[in-house]
Amino acid sequence: MSAGCAVGPDYRKPTIDIPTSFKEGVEWQRAQADPQATLSSTWWRDYHDDTLTQLVEQALQANQSIAQAEAAYRLAQATVAANTASLFPTISAGISGSRAGTGEGAVAASGGALSPGVHNTVTADAAATWELDLWGQVRREIESSKASAQASDAQLAGQRLSIAASVVSDYFELRQADVDIDLLEQQRRIDAGVLDMTRASYAQGESSNDSVLTAQDTLEVVIADLQSTQTAREQYEHAIAVLTGVPPGKFSIASEPHYAFVAPSVPLSLPSQLLERRYDVVSAERAAASANAKIGAAEAAFFPNLTLSAQGGFQHSALANLFSLPSRYWTLGPQLAGTIFDGGARTAAVHGARATYDEAVAGYRQTVLSAFESVEDSLSSWNHLAQQEHAYADIYQRNKQLFDSEHAQYQIGTTSRQSLFSEQLTLLLAQQNLVDTQASLTLSSVTLIKNLGGGWQWDEANEVPANAAAPSTSSH
Repeated sequence: MSAGCAVGPDYRKPTIDIPTSFKEGVEWQRAQADPQATLSSTWWRDYHDDTLTQLVEQALQANQSIAQAEAAYRLAQATVAANTASLFPTISAGISGSRAGTGEGAVAASGGALSPGVHNTVTADAAATWELDLWGQVRREIESSKASAQASDAQLAGQRLSIAASVVSDYFELRQADVDIDLLEQQRRIDAGVLDMTRASYAQGESSNDSVLTAQDTLEVVIADLQSTQTAREQYEHAIAVLTGVPPGKFSIASEPHYAFVAPSVPLSLPSQLLERRYDVVSAERAAASANAKIGAAEAAFFPNLTLSAQGGFQHSALANLFSLPSRYWTLGPQLAGTIFDGGARTAAVHGARATYDEAVAGYRQTVLSAFESVEDSLSSWNHLAQQEHAYADIYQRNKQLFDSEHAQYQIGTTSRQSLFSEQLTLLLAQQNLVDTQASLTLSSVTLIKNLGGGWQWDEANEVPANAAAPSTSSH
């Protein structure tokens, strides 16, 4: 039966007022959600780190949150199959046999309705029942379950993106800690040397006790910072272990104190179609489509149901004579049934379905607005961090020149060792500011990639996202 016979409103994607451009420096066009834009991205490879790539791919295989989302997607697919099965008739068949005996007393008690002796009965039958989907209730349920399955598919893709982004973010946080620990160790050694020189100067009466106390405090602050950074490094390592499905006690990542942070460059313009891949936008739009179909399913309850049933078979006292024309029997007939009074239950169900749809539409619109907000935030962070990195790079280069000059003067004896240490500490602090900003810029790129649904590549020839897969036809 054609879908046009189904009662209830046909789905139209909710309208939403979307700005034509981003505030934070890139071009943006009107977006439309695409339920088939399932992600198949390897964006983490753009950071050119083999260890990171291995960790992400391990997490995508072993993470239990992904396994849970994958099971939910399979459940949604099973629901679609179950609802589709309701369009077809139910057919059953069976064969049975019985042997019964009747005594004289039982014959007398029955008034002659029974005959004495042993009786055999063999029956073979088949039955078919088909409830016709006259008003489209089943088809609306199928429509709803398909939309729910697409939402579940988007949630699975979103879970994979979220886990990958978590691994990448934790990994870069860990690498930032590696660099900071190395720089703090260098500061600790220099501060320890300054303390020794200050104590020696105090012993000779050239420095005050206050100078010794100040040098001690400076050293202790660095030691305290070192402990907190080491703690953070260990906790990031534990988090990555759990994300990759490994107990933290059996997992470790070798330190890289000279790690170089890199980040993909952000293009000046971003196509609007990238927003179509955001799993939350897709999932919210599909939830609205599912809720819309539920309205038709609820309205169909006001109409009567037509059921066609047929039953037939053979019955005889002997199996050898069972399948013969005189032993046959059959029944055939339609049944039309409808509810006359239910105290307003069906009306309440329709009102509830419409309220659920309105709720889903509001959720979809809010999700789209939140998506734009998160991308705006990411672009703002990226733009300012890029300028901040440039400034810290200039500061570092100037301090490096100053240290080289101070070191040259120390070698010819025109400056003190303590002055050299002071200049070296300033250089280390400038280097730490630069590296921390580079790490923040790299982390910001991860957030931007996640907020854009997995990257910003665009295939101009095919007019599709470069890392978007074809419609899903198999389990992930």
